Amino acid sequence: MSLFETKVEIAPAGAAAADELLLEHGRENWSVLEDVIVRRAWLVGIGQDEATARAEWTSLEPLLGGAGVAVLAPAVCRVLGDADWRDSYKAHFHAWQFGRLHWVPVWEKATFLLPPGDAVLWLDPGLAFGTGNHETTRLCVERLVTLAAGEIRKLDTLRVIDAGCGSGILALSAALLGFREISGFDNDPEAVRVSEENAALNGLAGRVAFRVGDLVSGLAGENGRGDVVLANIQADVLMRFAGELLAAVAPGGVLILSGILAHENAQVRAVFAAAAPGWRIEHREMGEWSDVLLRRPV
Repeated sequence: MSLFETKVEIAPAGAAAADELLLEHGRENWSVLEDVIVRRAWLVGIGQDEATARAEWTSLEPLLGGAGVAVLAPAVCRVLGDADWRDSYKAHFHAWQFGRLHWVPVWEKATFLLPPGDAVLWLDPGLAFGTGNHETTRLCVERLVTLAAGEIRKLDTLRVIDAGCGSGILALSAALLGFREISGFDNDPEAVRVSEENAALNGLAGRVAFRVGDLVSGLAGENGRGDVVLANIQADVLMRFAGELLAAVAPGGVLILSGILAHENAQVRAVFAAAAPGWRIEHREMGEWSDVLLRRPV
């Protein structure tokens, strides 16, 4: 299948603002690429057809102007074969590790040496979904690894819910770390399909129950509460559905929130603190992004 790439050069000073805008508006099939050596940056979008790609750019261009991001050249749209799509990621996606969990691009599978006792999640970039390189995803997986390492109870007795699972890599990471019952849902059927593909790629087919659902229907459809509930979603959505997210956490369990810009963190914490008196709250920052962890009393 051929895809269509829309590539637009932007001022490098606006790269961070462009990245923030894409996340806030849910443009998951768009990304910002930077070459820090030559000080150039581009906005790149992938679409199923040329008409869709151009329409998305038409709607995105004024949003960039409103965010103060200067566009330096007209958009260029071209047919992008599967090999081109994969190769374009190789320059920007590399293996990384936190604790005993490694996230490794599948093209390194033949040469990667896994240390004894560690686990690896093989990642293959797919249409419209990320590979975990973003700070918001890393904040979540670092919380997962830390929880798994310090948990007193047996991991195989604990349940994980990934709300807004995207490409499924957080839920699949939980499976590799030893958590027992794991489910993930997303309001985009394509996300669920990609999640299942990633599960098969890692020999985890059927290990995680992926399905379509939003934060109301998805959480309502869960059979009981989660000991770990993950939600890597933009801040305004997290705050809007604070009640549903908190209600999904079992006594003694944790709620991990990400997708929160650092300057939004205090507001998010205030909303959740008001809705969950007595819960322990902490947060971290990674670059311009942050997370919030809430622990429910037993």
